Amino acid sequence: MKGYLIDMDGVVYRGKEIIPGAREFINSLVYSKIPFTFFTNNSQRTRRDTAYKMNRLGFDITEKQIFTCAMATARFLKRQNPNGSAYVIGEGGLLHALHCNGYAVVDNDPDYVIVGEGRTVNMESIEAALNMILRGARLISTNPDPNCPTAQGMRPGCGAIVAMLETATGTKAFSLGKPSPIMMREACAEIGVTPDEVTVIGDTMETDILGGVYMGCHTILVLSGNTKRDDLARYAYSPSEVINSIAEITPPEVMPSEIELAG
Repeated sequence: MKGYLIDMDGVVYRGKEIIPGAREFINSLVYSKIPFTFFTNNSQRTRRDTAYKMNRLGFDITEKQIFTCAMATARFLKRQNPNGSAYVIGEGGLLHALHCNGYAVVDNDPDYVIVGEGRTVNMESIEAALNMILRGARLISTNPDPNCPTAQGMRPGCGAIVAMLETATGTKAFSLGKPSPIMMREACAEIGVTPDEVTVIGDTMETDILGGVYMGCHTILVLSGNTKRDDLARYAYSPSEVINSIAEITPPEVMPSEIELAG
């Protein structure tokens, strides 16, 4: 395999806790110049914000090694309907991605209603989105995740917010995040490899692993996050490998001095 698509929460960290071996593995990829990106269904942060967070955790990466569902969504819409407009339920990462791809964020008569996750959702924005969809705006979901972890526990995710709008309008959202092949292809293109050259490392069967299966990638499920070994019998598809944590993946060989620099 020539490259890696790597999930974040549950794979390289849990909350503020680094999963043992994660820093060494990731930094060895950096120093060996092996193409990889962290790919995430979190549309809240920009890639720069996410890279900064990872740097503070000891991962020696740049923003070019972050790929988000917000980026996949914005690039797809740029190809479908250049210079369009959107009403957005979401935060800075999604807004930034849309602006970078030529989209205007508006409060009325948009081409699309785009839903991400965030802390600022309220019934006023849901009601506005509902009426825009009923008037013809197309409904886009940045990802299907029903919930997302926080320091305090869990909060409703993008999928839960979208489900409310789908039920109220009778309109099915088009989702761009994992496991969508659109996001998987975009992430592969971002690191310059084809899907058959990629290993997907993730902790969630319904997003990371299913996305990899859709694209014919080699997939590694780590049991350090959402999925337990006993859960696997419930799925009609399987990962290529199941391991306890990313520490069990043999990193490329690098010089000892480089490992020390990786921190």
